[in-house]
Amino acid sequence: MSEFLGFAWELLAKVVYNVVAVVSSILNLLVFGWVEYFNIFMTYFTTFDLVGKIGAVILFAMLIAVPVLIVAILVHRYRINRRLHRDDTSNKALYREIGRLNKQVLDLMDEKNKLLALKVNAMGGTKQIPYVGASALADDHLPTVGNVVGAAAGAGAAAGEGAAVTAVMSGNASLALDGEGVKDAAAAMAKATVEAKTLAEEKEIAQANRFPKLSLVDLKYRDWESPVYDDAISLEDFVDSFRAFACSQMKLYYTPEIIRRFVAGMAASKLLILEGISGTGKTSLPYSFSRYLDNPATIVSVQPSFRDRTEVLGYFNEFSKRFNETEFLRAVYEAGLRQDPSMIVLDEMNLARVEYYFAEILSVLEMPSHDEWVLDLVPTQWAADPKGLHDGKLTIPDSLWFIGTANNDDSTFTITDKVYDRAIPIELNERADAFECEPHERVHVTADHLQYLFQKAKVEYVIDNELLQKMHKLDQYLQTRFKLAFGNRIIKQMYDFIPVYVACGGTELGGMDYIIARKVLKKFESMNVSFVRDEMKGLIEYIEKTFGEGGLPDSVMYLQRIQNFY
Repeated sequence: MSEFLGFAWELLAKVVYNVVAVVSSILNLLVFGWVEYFNIFMTYFTTFDLVGKIGAVILFAMLIAVPVLIVAILVHRYRINRRLHRDDTSNKALYREIGRLNKQVLDLMDEKNKLLALKVNAMGGTKQIPYVGASALADDHLPTVGNVVGAAAGAGAAAGEGAAVTAVMSGNASLALDGEGVKDAAAAMAKATVEAKTLAEEKEIAQANRFPKLSLVDLKYRDWESPVYDDAISLEDFVDSFRAFACSQMKLYYTPEIIRRFVAGMAASKLLILEGISGTGKTSLPYSFSRYLDNPATIVSVQPSFRDRTEVLGYFNEFSKRFNETEFLRAVYEAGLRQDPSMIVLDEMNLARVEYYFAEILSVLEMPSHDEWVLDLVPTQWAADPKGLHDGKLTIPDSLWFIGTANNDDSTFTITDKVYDRAIPIELNERADAFECEPHERVHVTADHLQYLFQKAKVEYVIDNELLQKMHKLDQYLQTRFKLAFGNRIIKQMYDFIPVYVACGGTELGGMDYIIARKVLKKFESMNVSFVRDEMKGLIEYIEKTFGEGGLPDSVMYLQRIQNFY
């Protein structure tokens, strides 16, 4: 035994000695050995040249950094352990608070279910609805609104039968009244059932559909009943009644000329641009017009950050597997579900470059066939997609107009000829005087009837050949002197604009004057300054000679304004 103890003592002593030696070596390495390190450094440092001294300093600095780094790591680990300990204590308190709140939620659910059972049972009947408490949370099937409403309807029906039999036997009229009350209660519960079903459908759409906004539009128009449309109204009555409606219902005042241009512009293009100084009613005109049609316009505020089509149409998020829908997209989709004219207002449309964010829609609207007015949203069709999408594509309805408002100041971009050529610009630089009129209600017309009125005007008010010849002479003059021409698009818009303008109460010459001034002569603004100034006087004289003095007052006034501007 003594030999074993000697063996154990010697072995353990050697282990302890080695451990102490290791600890001592580490202390000498990191703490006590720095005196020797410094003496060695100073002994050799004086003998080195410049390069050697720099290398010695770098080496000594690296040696100092090692223990400093070790100490920093140990301190950091210590702080993390302390923080985790504190967080663990805080988490325990948080878990206790969550448990307390869960208990309160269960108590509130318990109390709510009691009240619901009492209210339903109080409606009458011998069959009582069993109370469902908070313990039902552990069951496989949770109580639903449909279950409770169904039970209540059954109890109400039984109560009604019992009340009717008793009334017949005893002749007591009050029991018959109780039967009527039960019928009212059953109707109320049926209404609650429909509302609960609608809410459930909306929730299901929001959770399972990649187009939740568009699917909610489908749900909105599922049981929608269209109003009774007036198919007897004429264009002139249309203009007069809108002016009276805006005055009497909205306290907005417009001249008949502005309304004629607006309606005729709708006949000539799907894009109208309202220009002018601030406060002249550029935004209120399409808004009040849409209220007159009982289909309020969607106002889209254009932001300076708009750069491409995703700003107005949205985009598909590959991460969430949902389409980021915009109000613009929702309005385009909803317009396809209505029969009356719809409008989307691009407010301050030239705060960003129109030809950037609106380029695709401008190109689509130029397609000759309406079947080609298609926007690609997603590459494939999903089963739960809205019914108005076909193969991931959305068709722009013929009943939709885009109205842009524009201010010309330092904060906006210049609208290019590409956009102006496709649009009908309307200037609003003056406010109309207030007037009194009889109250006028909204009208209901279909977009098809409005298009019919436009086509009818083209048949009834064909442009006079003599006036067309004068227009062609002016076209040749502009080509010869200014290299300007009436393009095919402008000619088409003129043939659509002028007849409708006349049908709304205007004149042929007035309609042509407006088109020439806003669609042709406007191009002078982008031409050479000195050239325009020298030739402007001759152009004014030619217009007055061809169309008669005062024949095209709007065009002459526009040229004089450009001449004075330069």
